[in-house]
Amino acid sequence: MIKILFICHGNICRSPMSEFVLKDMVEKRGIKDQFYIASAATSREEIWGDVGNPVYPPAKAELKKHGIGATPYTDFSGKRAVQVTKADYDKYDYILCADSANIRNTLRIVGADPEGKIKLLLEYAGRPGESIADPWYTGNFEITYKDIEEGLEGFLKYLGK
Repeated sequence: MIKILFICHGNICRSPMSEFVLKDMVEKRGIKDQFYIASAATSREEIWGDVGNPVYPPAKAELKKHGIGATPYTDFSGKRAVQVTKADYDKYDYILCADSANIRNTLRIVGADPEGKIKLLLEYAGRPGESIADPWYTGNFEITYKDIEEGLEGFLKYLGK
């Protein structure tokens, strides 16, 4: 089982989009049983008490535009923002961040990265040091989706999937 955790600042846009796009990809390839896929935030800005906010409506709309969310495995309707924890470092094989600030903040939470698990997703697309476009600021969820899709295709190729 390959365990992947996607990280962004609030866990309402880029990281849940990455989570559900990858779930869609592995489901369509018939290999979903080989993966455990989740997402989390570095901040608590979208978490009130113990309840996180749902996926941001324009992010949901972009996922739906690509047919994601129509199966029980890709249904994101119950997804709520959660914060990454120190224990997540041992739980996951890959911790894939949307941008370099997410890496810094994840390291503050988990401590060190002795196993080299924490990386930018776009490194797998041959785009080292590049961030997934942040739709919170750009308002362009289509560009964000394309960045995520490119990163995930590269990641699956890296895994031989």
